[in-house]
Amino acid sequence: MTLGFQQVGISDTDLSQAEQHLQDWLEAGYHGDMAWMAHHGHKRSRPAELHANTLRIISVRMDYRPEEDTPPEALLQEPAQAMISRYALGRDYHKLMRRRLQKLAEQIAQAIGPFGYRVFVDSAPVMEKPIAEKAGLGWIGKHTNLLNREAGSWFFLGEMYIDLPLPIDEAADNHCGTCQTCIDICPTQAIIAPYQLDARRCISYLTIELAGAIPLEFRPLLGNRIYGCDDCQLFCPWNRFAQYSKESDFLPRHELDSTTLLELFSWSEADFLEKMQGSAIRRIGHEKWLRNIAVALGNGPSTTAVRKALNDKLSHPSVLIQEHVHWALQQLQK
Repeated sequence: MTLGFQQVGISDTDLSQAEQHLQDWLEAGYHGDMAWMAHHGHKRSRPAELHANTLRIISVRMDYRPEEDTPPEALLQEPAQAMISRYALGRDYHKLMRRRLQKLAEQIAQAIGPFGYRVFVDSAPVMEKPIAEKAGLGWIGKHTNLLNREAGSWFFLGEMYIDLPLPIDEAADNHCGTCQTCIDICPTQAIIAPYQLDARRCISYLTIELAGAIPLEFRPLLGNRIYGCDDCQLFCPWNRFAQYSKESDFLPRHELDSTTLLELFSWSEADFLEKMQGSAIRRIGHEKWLRNIAVALGNGPSTTAVRKALNDKLSHPSVLIQEHVHWALQQLQK
């Protein structure tokens, strides 16, 4: 497509089954500190309550994985290197996809006249994966990510709520079968059962959403992962069919796909804010950035340079950083 989407589908607004699944998940406490998941009443699962008169939802898919010199699977075996979730290596996808969806809405209006709509890219209480599944873009796998037979799972989703009674697409079938690679490979065993994710154990949650200290039991399991975790996608058999993105905005910036933990740990807050301008990583802030890297350094080789870098941060004004640095130094003495 000229707008850069690799797939488009249309669904109705009945999300009653997904609503029950969400409610069960929330009642189990699997959302951890993500209190916002329980906000907004039923607006998340009843689209017309979020945007009045919504009759259909247009779902779009945009592939994001960049082609890299060093495979991420290899990076996981290099403890001095930084492992960052592939989706965050380039520019933040939210604005890019919202602009493209807005252009799609304008094209529709040019063809049929004015209509009611609202576009979303992970920016409001929207159940994007169940919606995309109903629209035929893929199925929700055992790791709770959306999977596509031709594209794996390395893609972003966006939605347009519309007041047009358009024909709907057929929902996707599930093709996970008996495979449970994602369950077996998860470093923290966060996928507690097929299609059940305890976010409190997930490295993406621990490095991005969690505001306080990372629980001691999980720190050694983070390895060199400092922002997110891709393991359940990296080792999923369906991602053999994934295509690399053609979007220049998704290409790695500041060598984030190949830089060392020590280099990133040396960034001042001003450095972090400048280099992460326009990046999804920026929203975690410099404090959590240093917290995460301190843990990763504690999981890596004990070199003079690493110990010096950690000791230099012991006087950091943040108690959170001090505590994780102290832990890292203790780990390196073992």
